[in-house]
Amino acid sequence: MHFRYSILKPYDYLFMQQGSADEGFAFDLAVIGSGPGGYEAALKAAKAGLKVCLIEKGALGGVCVNWGCIPTKALLRSAEIIDLVARSSSFGIMAENVSFDFPQAVKRSRSVVRKLSKGIDFMLQRAGVEVKQGEARFTSPHDLDIVRDGIGVDHIRARSVIIATGSIPREISGLEPDGNRILGSRDALALKTLPSSMIVVGGGAIGIEMAWFYAKAGTVVTLVEMMPRILPLEDAEIALALRRSLEKAGILIYTGAKLERLSSDERGVNCRITVAEEDPIAVHAECLLVAVGVTGNTCELGLSNAGVECSGGYIVTDGECRTSADHVYAIGDVRGGMLLAHKASAEAAIAVASISGKTSEPLDDTKIPRCVYVEPSLASVGLSEEQAVASGFSVRIGRAMFAASGKANAYGNLEGMVKLIFSCKTDRLLGAHVLGHGAVELIGELCLARQLELTARVLAGTVHAHPTLSETIREAAENSLEA
Repeated sequence: MHFRYSILKPYDYLFMQQGSADEGFAFDLAVIGSGPGGYEAALKAAKAGLKVCLIEKGALGGVCVNWGCIPTKALLRSAEIIDLVARSSSFGIMAENVSFDFPQAVKRSRSVVRKLSKGIDFMLQRAGVEVKQGEARFTSPHDLDIVRDGIGVDHIRARSVIIATGSIPREISGLEPDGNRILGSRDALALKTLPSSMIVVGGGAIGIEMAWFYAKAGTVVTLVEMMPRILPLEDAEIALALRRSLEKAGILIYTGAKLERLSSDERGVNCRITVAEEDPIAVHAECLLVAVGVTGNTCELGLSNAGVECSGGYIVTDGECRTSADHVYAIGDVRGGMLLAHKASAEAAIAVASISGKTSEPLDDTKIPRCVYVEPSLASVGLSEEQAVASGFSVRIGRAMFAASGKANAYGNLEGMVKLIFSCKTDRLLGAHVLGHGAVELIGELCLARQLELTARVLAGTVHAHPTLSETIREAAENSLEA
């Protein structure tokens, strides 16, 4: 008996404790949803030796690959290029009669999506993950029906389940998308023609990215945000600097604003924008894009049949992503918290480790980066200045402007800064905020600094290559030490 146990893997012994194969489990793990969290969980579990089934109702890759992160970034790349071409004469390049081919930009974004979705399919097949097409619904804690077009097509029984169904757009009464004049974010990624004008409701990352893309493509854009400022959870100084950049790009922005008297007809949409005690502003546009956030996609899962608890539209979990049913886990947007693809991937590793009988440290939200992929781009990790002060920290701030960077001047992208927030008591980095060209790539160094709890002196003493944009990080750390 001792010899038998010695050749088993750790998770084998765990499963022997939980129940044996004669309980009728067809799979060690069923993963519901194939977004960044879902397919990562399936691949990691298969690599660990588990028999895995992945259930997906749409194209592999989920919303992120098919209708979120990837197609958005592909379109934004087109906007970056047209923006650079518009300034080409300053680089000694004469580009005449340049136009933006909107249908071609959309076509390219969809081709990028198809390529990545096929790549996920290949990885899952190679790992031995069994993919089942359809919607999953719990019929008991371990049993799932798979439904297509309202008809049950399969049934599986799994020892453990990971729910990775992502999120769905939050709807506001009176602003329900119709796919014509009132658009959701998915509609905005697949329009056939470029609208002449657009109202974007929502000043979060999605709204800002869509507003910037369409503005660069040639659409007259008006952005409306109910909160006092765009990106209300980001550092106020950085968010204000980004607003100025967006306004310079021609986007008309109203914050602390309400949308009233919305109507639509064959010519477009009409509404009134009210800001504080100012006179209402009448606005007409060809279409209106609703980008007011999302909520967890828990519909039609039959969670009550599995004993899984929800609260506020999201599944309740502990630090290991375990739900109120011990064998069921939830990761990604459906779990709530920061709704980011890379957070879902990190949670996939935590959940699979727990299922395999291992332990992992819970995620620390202050070590997860946040990005807005416009130009200049915004990236941050950790606490804003306001959050740090509100948390009781005595802080020291370091700033360095890209306008003083040799590489930024060579690029011709001078907007923005690096802003670093350190604890006066420990000198450790509390938060980092970058606004500028390449910010979303520069944030990696600062995420590592947060992870390792590095000090201003360590960052200032780290030799950076010259000329690079990353030198600005060192300069910001040095600036904090001069305060």
